[in-house]
Amino acid sequence: MSQLFRRKIYSDSDTSTSLLRVLGVWDIVFFGIAAIIGAGSFSSLGEAVFRGGPGVILLYLICGFACGFTALCYAEFASRIPTAGSAYTYAYASFGELIAWIIGWALIMEYSFGNIYVAFSWSDYFTSFLHRLGMHIPDYLTCSYTEAQKAFLNGSENKELLNAWQTAPLLGSLKFIVDVPALVINGLITWLCYVGVKESKNFNNSLVILKLAVIVLVILVGFAYINTENWTPISPETGTPSFMPNGFVGVMSAVSGVFFAYIGFDALSVLSEETKDPQKTLPKGMIISLVLCTFIYIALTLVLTGMVDYKKFDGVGDPLSFIFEKGNANVAWMELTVSFIAIVAITTVLLVFQMGQPRIWYAMSRDGLMPQRFQKVHPKYKTPSFATIVTGIVVGVPILFTDKTFILDFTSIGTIFAFVLVCAGVLMLPAKEKIKGRFHLPYVNGKFIFPTIFIGSLVFFYTWQPDFFEHLMNWSDPKEGEFRASIFFFILINLVLCVWTFVKNLSLIPLIGLSSCLYLLTGMSHENWFWFGLWFAIGLVIYFCYGYKNSKLGKA
Repeated sequence: MSQLFRRKIYSDSDTSTSLLRVLGVWDIVFFGIAAIIGAGSFSSLGEAVFRGGPGVILLYLICGFACGFTALCYAEFASRIPTAGSAYTYAYASFGELIAWIIGWALIMEYSFGNIYVAFSWSDYFTSFLHRLGMHIPDYLTCSYTEAQKAFLNGSENKELLNAWQTAPLLGSLKFIVDVPALVINGLITWLCYVGVKESKNFNNSLVILKLAVIVLVILVGFAYINTENWTPISPETGTPSFMPNGFVGVMSAVSGVFFAYIGFDALSVLSEETKDPQKTLPKGMIISLVLCTFIYIALTLVLTGMVDYKKFDGVGDPLSFIFEKGNANVAWMELTVSFIAIVAITTVLLVFQMGQPRIWYAMSRDGLMPQRFQKVHPKYKTPSFATIVTGIVVGVPILFTDKTFILDFTSIGTIFAFVLVCAGVLMLPAKEKIKGRFHLPYVNGKFIFPTIFIGSLVFFYTWQPDFFEHLMNWSDPKEGEFRASIFFFILINLVLCVWTFVKNLSLIPLIGLSSCLYLLTGMSHENWFWFGLWFAIGLVIYFCYGYKNSKLGKA
């Protein structure tokens, strides 16, 4: 049993690599903005606003807060372990091999599966942009077979999906329905990642500058059309103006869409072996990009919820262009501009995620947990070539049959789980000698502070929402039952953390990151947890059939 948790010892001075070190601080910042400001703002933001109303701003603050403390934990690991692998590598050093494998398996959900959703979003914006220019691609070439079939069987009102099913040509008895734009962009991004990180860096930086310029334009133009009454719409339950018209449960139900906007900063730590002086560069780049993106998301949400009634965002996949349509602000040139820049923005997300997954497999292969071919580096381009091609295939094939909503929830729960383990992993790290010029996570003794913060917060929320806590054990309620059960276990785990902190004098910063990420998991439904468990069951089978037997640490 102990061999399942054997830990790998990394030297913080070992920065040798066969990959090419070309990335500086602002390259990391730009990659961070590329990954964080993308599908989350140009696509899933609309669904989040519809579920939570203007109060979804609170969820962006909560996610930004949780990710901020998590980023500090990532930065601490990055300063100690300047090698590729992200949370996988960090878990190997703190928890041991089995947990490291589980994290590596979870990161496949984050990068590969996340890119499936992003590819779908890119396709939606691309076809929408062409339609505004008067060009039309047949509907059966712009969606997946599963989406069209579900729309037909469930009596959906989505005209595009119904038309795709009804007009699709037959190949034998099978309807030919393929999302061609999503497949094409996946192929092009895979090629770009294959030919080199330097080329990817230059391409990414230029697109990020263009994207930021238009987002600033959206915020400036949008503020002129804000109606402050939209920030306090009438609650359907109480009939009174409310910042959270669907209650706090409604806000938390948007956690998948909101958190999806933040998962990109994890990809930055994967670039350790292609970063110059990673002990200093990575922590700075991660924290700067996260702070900038949080402010951008808050400003965008204020604009969207101020310009248009939150109920109008139901099913809207292009919220930033939607607010400038005829029925809303009616600014045609902004509608067209935003549609085009959305394509640019989502392209940069595809690029960063597609760079992340091969480097996870590269690190796992180097440890013997994946076949050796995954650590093959191209002699000319200095990229993990085989792993990059496999990533393109893993993203491309499911595009043919997956469902967008399922992929969004599936990706978010896996990423939050990885963040939980990163924060917990920092708590288990031994103290290190301070070296000038490197990032050091400040130690603040949480012995009294963490229990005081948690119990004080509990008292505050009990005073604020007494009805919720009085019915906390009523898990059969169809609307709030699942959330109540999740909150119960969240409180229980945190009370255990309070006792552990008091006894062991644990560090406050990773504790707050851990508690915040655990709270984000309370917004997940039982369906999310079921598929999450099934995915990890498959991963464990692969580990015991291959990874455990071929582990280089085990052989040593």
